[in-house]
Amino acid sequence: MKNRAILTALAGLLLSTAAFAQSGEAIKIGVPVGLSGANSVVAPSVVQSSQLAVDEINAAGGVLGRPLALEIADDASGAAGAQRAFDSLVYQKSVNVIISMETSAARNAGLPIIAKGNVPYIYTSFYEGRSCNKNLFVDAWVPEQQVPPIVDNFMKAAKAKKFYLIGSDYSFGRGMLQFSRAYIEKSGGTVVGEDYLPMDGSDWTAIVSKLKASGAEAIITSTAGGAPNVTLTKQLKAAGVNLPYGNLAVDEGTAKGMGKDAAGIYISASYVTSIDSPANQKFLKAMADKFGKDLKTPNDLSVPQYEAIYLYKAAVEKAKSTDTAAVVAALPGVSFEGPRGVISMSKQHHAPLTMYLGQVGDDGGVKVVDTFKDVDPGAQCPNL
Repeated sequence: MKNRAILTALAGLLLSTAAFAQSGEAIKIGVPVGLSGANSVVAPSVVQSSQLAVDEINAAGGVLGRPLALEIADDASGAAGAQRAFDSLVYQKSVNVIISMETSAARNAGLPIIAKGNVPYIYTSFYEGRSCNKNLFVDAWVPEQQVPPIVDNFMKAAKAKKFYLIGSDYSFGRGMLQFSRAYIEKSGGTVVGEDYLPMDGSDWTAIVSKLKASGAEAIITSTAGGAPNVTLTKQLKAAGVNLPYGNLAVDEGTAKGMGKDAAGIYISASYVTSIDSPANQKFLKAMADKFGKDLKTPNDLSVPQYEAIYLYKAAVEKAKSTDTAAVVAALPGVSFEGPRGVISMSKQHHAPLTMYLGQVGDDGGVKVVDTFKDVDPGAQCPNL
């Protein structure tokens, strides 16, 4: 029923492009996203931010006099679903671009279709880094930007030296924790345990028992999107674990949905709703006005989606064309001032980002503890 409601709302959005019928064919934006599976907790907020961006752009005259139209496909949060979704969007819907927040498994499965179909792909999810393709651009954070604020805080403020790492067993979970282990050890700490469950795993009991017996002084977790975050956090709380806890995968929207179970968690994010800027306040008001009581909390997965649609608009306008080669050439040279500030995918198809270290409160809201301006993503794709 949730998915049906999303698609019904999209039908209304597509009708809003009718006013452009005389001025040009719609520019189609493909959005493969996990309406089912692990990402189903956060996907609705991503769809909402996509809708707002397209509505705003169309209301202002579209792009090169043409309307934007969304094509949403459920990638089921995994590889098999992504192959079907990308195939449908690229070859049946003939989209001009893919802009999406997805699991790393879904992204990796879709990339061969992107290459064969030759369409631009803006990936809007934080991820483990170093995914490189001439058509792929990323406007979200990588480990070099996200991990150090949490580890440094735990070592300095909590005097933690012994860390336990817990993740989902796929490229994001392992990639993030591999970087975390290296950074912890480089900083003088030790990893006393490292364990994983499959992406759809939900029983963390054995791992929590090992954690409690390990002598760990802090926890770092990296799980697959919304659902595993919820189950792991609930089970840590139920087991009475009360250690400094840094979650590399939770977003503010999921934290609000978890309520008191998320209280105390530290997150490192490029977006929090409390950013005090005119652009963020304008965005939050527009979201509230459009979706009212149905609004999903804007977060570090949905906001990059909103900004990416504007970045694509800027690239098409700079190229004066939707031709893939022209747009790919233009994307590194454009920027957009959105809720997170000025975003440009200029660093090897990745973006320098201001990062916020925050702690989740009892209401699920995030209090900013520290801010790190314009953090470089490091050497991600030096050969592009």
